Amino acid sequence: MTMQDAARDHLWMHFTRHSTFEEGGHVPVITRGEGAYIWDDGGKRYLDGLAGLFVVQVGHGRQELADAAAVQARELAFFPLWSYAHPRAIELADRLASYAPGDLNRVFFTTGGGEAVETAWKLAKQYWKLMGRPTKHKVISRSIAYHGTPQGALSITGIPDAKIPFEPLVPGTFKVPNTNQYRAPVELRDDPKRFGRWAADRIAEAIEFEGPDSVAAVFLEPVQNSGGCFPPPPGYFERVREICDEYDVLLVSDEVICAFGRIGDMFACNDFGYVPDIITCAKGMTSGYSPIGAMIASDRLFEPFRKGTTYFPHGYTFGGHPVSAAVAMANLDIFEREGLNQHVHDNAPAFRATLEKLLDLPIVGDVRGEGYFYGLELVKDKATRETFDDDESERLLRGFLSKALFDAGLYCRADDRGDPVIQLAPPLIIGQPEFDEIEGILRSVLTEAWSHL
Repeated sequence: MTMQDAARDHLWMHFTRHSTFEEGGHVPVITRGEGAYIWDDGGKRYLDGLAGLFVVQVGHGRQELADAAAVQARELAFFPLWSYAHPRAIELADRLASYAPGDLNRVFFTTGGGEAVETAWKLAKQYWKLMGRPTKHKVISRSIAYHGTPQGALSITGIPDAKIPFEPLVPGTFKVPNTNQYRAPVELRDDPKRFGRWAADRIAEAIEFEGPDSVAAVFLEPVQNSGGCFPPPPGYFERVREICDEYDVLLVSDEVICAFGRIGDMFACNDFGYVPDIITCAKGMTSGYSPIGAMIASDRLFEPFRKGTTYFPHGYTFGGHPVSAAVAMANLDIFEREGLNQHVHDNAPAFRATLEKLLDLPIVGDVRGEGYFYGLELVKDKATRETFDDDESERLLRGFLSKALFDAGLYCRADDRGDPVIQLAPPLIIGQPEFDEIEGILRSVLTEAWSHL
């Protein structure tokens, strides 16, 4: 039996249509990586335009990260953080707190991003109960936003098709408009600041409608992933922070994708100039070399847990795993030694400019994003911004683009959880030669896609 046969017969892949493989399609098998590139089991090379899944910030094949894992596994392979501590978790918590803004000084480790979001909502609920305000339990989040797959995190997620198979979910979540400037109300499309104020004020409106005494938190990504990279308009987060302070609602910055250099800074809230009450993070903390996530909370939120018998009855066996924490420390050493945060700040304008060349194609309606995180929205008519219907999107994205881009040597994401987009989030180590390679492959494949349409 070949590896592909074994994958087809026994491996249940995530977010995957297995009918493709049952009907004769081959399972792509990726066997190794080096820098910004990956190779399949046939020896073909691909540019990793998605950093795995918004994860491999420092690139593939970093020997020192593998060595850090091996050294730690020999010293202490595992011990839980349940009433005990170990050195690597202590060191990593201290380091993350030093990167975080304001008084976000308390780090609760998980094994991934969805768990971090789940943790943040549970903390928000318990915190308000401890403050004598037990009715504050609801969450506001944005349309089409993705916040994870656990039942609570999925409830916060704003993608109906991701939720319907698992309903009923956790009650108490409400959605507001996102910051998609390209699809903004017509009168606001050419005025980002006005649009930002409008979008932020919808959060205040939702809090008022539900009642401030019932709303615990607002969950927002700095740059919304799902739907195709929606950056915040000017003044948006400043206004959101004002609203949360006015109504005594916690602001959660969900940085599972955006942290650790994806936008530039270690935490993207620093890039956009706001101080949340909680940060959730994961993916890039180890560049994917070992799984870990975290919720970072303010001193204010930890205060009730300092005294008496109060504790947070929540945890994960592998949260803050010693090996993962050691890998995270080595990964962050690479960031600092190689200046990757500044590298992103310096090169992001060139990445944007290179991708914007694709706006001369009739199928590319918008290029948007920040840092090393971009989306290209595909349209049927640029003048009217007409999008593709569901059947057309299915044929375009799954029937052609996903495979064609991969066959052309680019691993990225063709996504239609909102309007059809191609998402790019390459390793943070790349520069102009790789930008040009990405643009060239996209140009060739999108030109062919338009001719098919």
